[in-house]
Amino acid sequence: MTDPWNERAALYVESDAHRGGDDLDQIVAWAAGARTALDVATGGGHVARRLREEGIDVVTTDRAPGMSPDVICSAEDLPFADSSFDVVACRTAAHHFGDVAVAVQEMARVSAGRVLIVDTVNMGEEVEQAEKLRDPSHVRNYTEEEWRALVTGAGLDIAEIGSLPHTFDLEAWLRRTDCVGEEAERVVELLGDRVRDGRLTLDKIAILARKAV
Repeated sequence: MTDPWNERAALYVESDAHRGGDDLDQIVAWAAGARTALDVATGGGHVARRLREEGIDVVTTDRAPGMSPDVICSAEDLPFADSSFDVVACRTAAHHFGDVAVAVQEMARVSAGRVLIVDTVNMGEEVEQAEKLRDPSHVRNYTEEEWRALVTGAGLDIAEIGSLPHTFDLEAWLRRTDCVGEEAERVVELLGDRVRDGRLTLDKIAILARKAV
């Protein structure tokens, strides 16, 4: 069976929804001073690219070989020793994880200090339906309350948490998962007023967590 993530790899590298944004800038700011970092579920490699530009030694992981990670693995099973990296970052990927609690625990385990998480926040059932229809690999977006529980449950202290609107090209977002025709029309209908002038705005949550002392 063909892995859809391998087929999408180039689209994620080029994606305007992933190449930049305030959330990516926030990760870079939070990683300041680190010498080493792990980029979990790297996708198009944008977190790794930006952190390397800051002089940080970055290792990337992804379960899809087509994303060209340094290490092919799932977020729930990171093949690194405890406290291997100054910073562990995961951006806009956790909503695809089969067991997000285990993934956060793994990120906490391999971090020596900071864990940085950015993902789309839960915006209600209609947006969840739209996400799943557009991309069946979507598992779930989580609320801020759920994220707080996941992070603290992994033994981390939340140092900062915030929300960021993220606006990008709607058609490219649909095309990336081959969502067309009636399905695409239904997705747009479910998204409602989040779509305006051909662009989609989704809300993201950004979390800076630290290993509990």
